[in-house]
Amino acid sequence: MLDLKTVLVVTFAIAGLQAIAWTFVWLTWRHLYQLKFLAAGLAAIALGLFLMILRSVEPAGWSIVLANTTIKLGLVLLAEGLARFLGQPRYSWIGVSLLILHVIGWSIAVTLDPGNVAIRVHMSTIFTLIMMSVMCLGLARDKTQPTLLRWITIGIFVEYMASSIAQSVFEHRLPFSETSLILANHNSWYLLQGALFQIAFFACMLFMVSSRLSNDLREKNAALSREITMRRQLEAKLSASLETERGLREEQTDFMRIVGHEFRTPLAIIRNATDMIALVGNRSPDATKDRIAAIGEAIDRLVSLIERFMAKDRDTGFQPEPVRIGSLVADVRLHFELTGRGERLRFAVEESETLLFADPEMLATVLINLIDNALKYSPEDQQIDIDIRTGEHEICIGVHDHGIGIPQADLHKIGRRFFRASNTQAGTGTGLGLYMSRKLLTYHGGKLQLSPNEHRGMTAMVSLPLPRGSEQMPLPEDLPA
Repeated sequence: MLDLKTVLVVTFAIAGLQAIAWTFVWLTWRHLYQLKFLAAGLAAIALGLFLMILRSVEPAGWSIVLANTTIKLGLVLLAEGLARFLGQPRYSWIGVSLLILHVIGWSIAVTLDPGNVAIRVHMSTIFTLIMMSVMCLGLARDKTQPTLLRWITIGIFVEYMASSIAQSVFEHRLPFSETSLILANHNSWYLLQGALFQIAFFACMLFMVSSRLSNDLREKNAALSREITMRRQLEAKLSASLETERGLREEQTDFMRIVGHEFRTPLAIIRNATDMIALVGNRSPDATKDRIAAIGEAIDRLVSLIERFMAKDRDTGFQPEPVRIGSLVADVRLHFELTGRGERLRFAVEESETLLFADPEMLATVLINLIDNALKYSPEDQQIDIDIRTGEHEICIGVHDHGIGIPQADLHKIGRRFFRASNTQAGTGTGLGLYMSRKLLTYHGGKLQLSPNEHRGMTAMVSLPLPRGSEQMPLPEDLPA
């Protein structure tokens, strides 16, 4: 037969070590505060067992009540900790009420019939059945832990309750002559079974804690993933905002360069006119009068350009009207005559009365840029040919030069903003003329094509659609005025 004292010592050691283990687990993961109730419950059970080990063969009644009440307090704390851990209703009032009834019932039993251990065993069995039923109810309702683990734990509780009932039945059938004031060696099997229950319950709780930590880790990873996604979205929005701001700054810089590029031509006319006035003086009133008129026209062009570039909307910036091709050519020709370069130009207009529905200022700017490029990159003794041919649906304006041309490798890049061919000299241009010409032609639905001549030089060909009756060409939506 098992020795009761030995079993008590083993059970006390198990309860004490488990209490220490749960304390360290709680200190490691403070957010699992429920584990401190498990540690406290096991510590109370260990203390009650320790009091049972220390008591004599015939202890005082109060010591019997104290030791068993301490053990029952440990069971209540275990039930409280398990309910909190699972997030289930705690029913603390049941545990407190049972403790009070236990103290009263055991005190009466020890006082009135100290030798009747069976009645105290029956009361302990009822206490155990109620508390463990509450714990099984919490496990059955729980959805956070794995189903198999929960039912294994319930099975362990059911086994212990069955053992408690068996212990109660055994004590009830025991002859009165074999009873004693306290538990005897024949009760050792029940205490040993209680030690095994502690080990099994401890293992199940370890698996539950591990499952909880794994779930917490998955939730944190999911939250981190969501935060990373949100940060990436914010980063994308920020990058888009920065890209927009960068584009606006580049557009502003581009705008200022275009302004400078376009203002240079009328200023050159003014400068040329003032130089001629200074040379001629009062000796040629007619020449002076012509130069002053040129200055006035250049100033008018500057004012017009300022109004265009400062326009805040497309309707103000793009102002199409019926334009006679002969009038447009005359304005361009006059521009170069006023700058002293008109003698190098040869115009060939097929039908000067052809009408375009266009912005005359913009088209003049396009032709001036193309002719200016042809003059700039051609020898001074070479002539520039400008021919205007009218087709069935479009009008074609070709500017032919005999200059340095464009290398084949650079041909597909010409017309990009600030790009200049590799065979040009530094300081001969800004790389904006062709870019701006293509941009202005887009308003008119026109195209600009560059192609090398057969022997030398380049041809810039402008194609503009002719209006059909009184039809007005649509404005491009992708370009600002």
